[in-house]
Amino acid sequence: MDDVSAPTGSEPAFAARPRADGSPPRALVLGATGYIGGRLVPRLLNAGYVVRVLVRDPARLSAFTWGGGVEVEAGDARDAEAVARAAADVDVLYYLVHSMSAGSSFEKTDRQAATAVAHAAAAASVGRLVYLGGLHPERATLSPHLRSRVEVGQVLLDSGAPTLVLQAGVVIGSGSASFEMVRHLTEVLPYMPAPRWVRNRIQPIAVRDVLHYLLGAARVDGDVNRAVDIGGPDVLRYGQMMNGYAVEAGLRQRPIAALPVLTPRLASLWVSLVTPIPASIARPLVESLQNECVVKDRAVDELIPLPVDGLTPYRRAVRLALGRVEADEVETSWQDAEVLGVPSDPLPSDPDWAGRTAFTDSRTAHTSASPEALWRVIQGIGGENGWYSSPLLWAVRGWMDRAVGGIGLARGRRSRARLAVGDALDFWRVEAIEPGRMLRLRAEMKVPGLAWLELRASPDGDGSRYDQRAVYFPKGLAGRLYWLAVLPFHGFIFAGMATRITAAAELDAV
Repeated sequence: MDDVSAPTGSEPAFAARPRADGSPPRALVLGATGYIGGRLVPRLLNAGYVVRVLVRDPARLSAFTWGGGVEVEAGDARDAEAVARAAADVDVLYYLVHSMSAGSSFEKTDRQAATAVAHAAAAASVGRLVYLGGLHPERATLSPHLRSRVEVGQVLLDSGAPTLVLQAGVVIGSGSASFEMVRHLTEVLPYMPAPRWVRNRIQPIAVRDVLHYLLGAARVDGDVNRAVDIGGPDVLRYGQMMNGYAVEAGLRQRPIAALPVLTPRLASLWVSLVTPIPASIARPLVESLQNECVVKDRAVDELIPLPVDGLTPYRRAVRLALGRVEADEVETSWQDAEVLGVPSDPLPSDPDWAGRTAFTDSRTAHTSASPEALWRVIQGIGGENGWYSSPLLWAVRGWMDRAVGGIGLARGRRSRARLAVGDALDFWRVEAIEPGRMLRLRAEMKVPGLAWLELRASPDGDGSRYDQRAVYFPKGLAGRLYWLAVLPFHGFIFAGMATRITAAAELDAV
């Protein structure tokens, strides 16, 4: 179950209202290839809207499952003519554009785009303009990025087109930059030296609830022109968010020390150093946490009804972001692990650093042996046949596993002739098998994480191609250190496997 595509009860309540002539209403989405926009578009389509998108590069849409179901206008949100063309005959316009990583000129860029959209929406008599802004305190010194969000919201409110500004804080969902910072910091650091803002109160909101409000905003009465706060049911300190994540991810809770010496700049450099989040993204995230971000009132409830199943508590939002329905459920297959934490499947626009950390070792070899001969070797791996690599290194790995309470290599294999799903194979277990094509093994040795080994055979000209991939999902800092410790041996183990398996296939074919 994921945190976006699963029914929440909101879609029937927010089905599109036909126009006076009976035709479906039109929605224009700016920022359709972004984190929120890419998840909102399919919901609008499901609700019965005709959806139009304005994108700089229309070719990018081919990577989205919904790309062929929308009207496309090429252009930039700062281009007044392009926005005017896109806004023609539109009932609701979603402004989901921001310039968080645009460098020092981001405020000017945001202002130009907001002004162009405001003029176009007013000229086209758009019935509803919806903007997703940032939750912020009143009468406080805001970070440059939050200040820019507030300015954009005001430009749109002053446009003359009825505008609803939804002000959200930390969005909980895989791929959200705010959530990814929580994820990576918690998983990497067993002890967290942090700035004083870890004590600030924050009201996070699940991405599914953000989408609920965005979809409902299209149905708000046309005389409403205002900004409202949206947030989940929990008010937490940032440190509590990190430790809530730790519990749901099966990690120990992290001791956190608030240090007065970490300025926003130093803190953002620290975040970019210990996580894969770029400094250009880390800094505005850190700066936005300098103030407490708590919903000031629930005025939004007068405009948009709550989801049928209520707002999502923080811990459940984390479980959903991790691909889990209940707290005690864990991923049981490679497919589950590959989408772990990725709602509604990863979108092409999601950043490379989004999602759970995965380490891989991939090898490919070509052989004159037939796919059938190659498959016979793959299916015969393990047990008495060994692992077609250094017997000493595999034996050492087995001894190490036994030393820490694991099963080692003693189990062997059930049958010399063939393997079946569920079979034990030394310290692996057969998770999936496609006869003649693919064998996937799940590691059952004692490791601080989850590991798989996949072996494939496929036709390749007059011979065949052998593909081998090891995938490891580390758990916490220990998992990362384990991968670094065994990395020097992979060149001997996995490269040797690929070479010897293809060689054995050629001998088998003689």
